[in-house]
Amino acid sequence: MSSHHFVKEQQEPAVFILSTGGLGFDAVSPLLEWVPTVIVWQECLDTVLSWGIKVDVILAEEAFQKENIHLLEEQYPVRFLTANADNFLHEGLQYLLASQHKGAHLVGFDHSKLETLTPEAELLDLTVLDDGWKYYPVKTREFKKWFVASTIRILGREGMPLEVANSDGKLFLPLFYLTQLEVPEGITEIKGADLFWVGEEV
Repeated sequence: MSSHHFVKEQQEPAVFILSTGGLGFDAVSPLLEWVPTVIVWQECLDTVLSWGIKVDVILAEEAFQKENIHLLEEQYPVRFLTANADNFLHEGLQYLLASQHKGAHLVGFDHSKLETLTPEAELLDLTVLDDGWKYYPVKTREFKKWFVASTIRILGREGMPLEVANSDGKLFLPLFYLTQLEVPEGITEIKGADLFWVGEEV
């Protein structure tokens, strides 16, 4: 049974490419190891195709679809999904939910808008790659991970109380839109009142 079979069972997180600004193929290639479903917004399609990535779904406006109908043959079995600049993120996530995907990597999603993903983050396992950082939601409100000494980011509802504990001690703080923390090598635990996101440099 080929690995490709597993993917179409939607076991692997899909790769949803919203923007390629500041991104090279090397940032995306580790996500493609198990041949996941790849969804691309029309604005970054040329770049993604130039990387040699096989695309499954193109989110595109009707005019773009008409002008690029040849892609349906060249990239077979690709399909178009109608969307516009205002709603393509929502349309793409709805498609993933409808096709019973469990999760997705959102590539090029602006991390300053992570709060807007909260409804979908409750339904899908999402990670966000943006500008050299990887963010993932903590749905259980409790997080525990071993880090090398590094800088991490915590994002979430403004003013949410946070508790951070590691070998440096225990810290209680209100979350500002984006809180950056230096963590020592070892286990760091974070607790929050609502869903929050943790970011690591990649």
